[in-house]
Amino acid sequence: MKWERFSCLQEKEVINICDGRRLGCVCDLEMDAISGKICTLIIPECGSKWNFFGKERAFFVPWRCIRRIGDDIILVEVDGEEILRTDGD
Repeated sequence: MKWERFSCLQEKEVINICDGRRLGCVCDLEMDAISGKICTLIIPECGSKWNFFGKERAFFVPWRCIRRIGDDIILVEVDGEEILRTDGD
C-alpha cells in the first residue's frame, strides 16, 4: 500500500470517469473520528472560494467512489445525484 500525505492529495485533480468532468482539486476531507478513516473528499466548485469563515459551493465525493489515485489525478465514479453541493451548511 502506498501512503499519501494530505498535501499530496491537494495537488491532484479529481476527474469523474462517468462523464469526464473535471471537478477540481481536493481542499479538505471528512474523516471518521473513531476509526480515523477518510469518508469524503471535499472539492470546491470551480470559481468558488473556500475559506474558514464561510464555505462556498463544493462537491462532496464519498471515499467509496474513488476508483484510482494516480500520480497527478484522482479518478472517481459518481453520478450527478451522488455529488452533493452545499452553500455553507
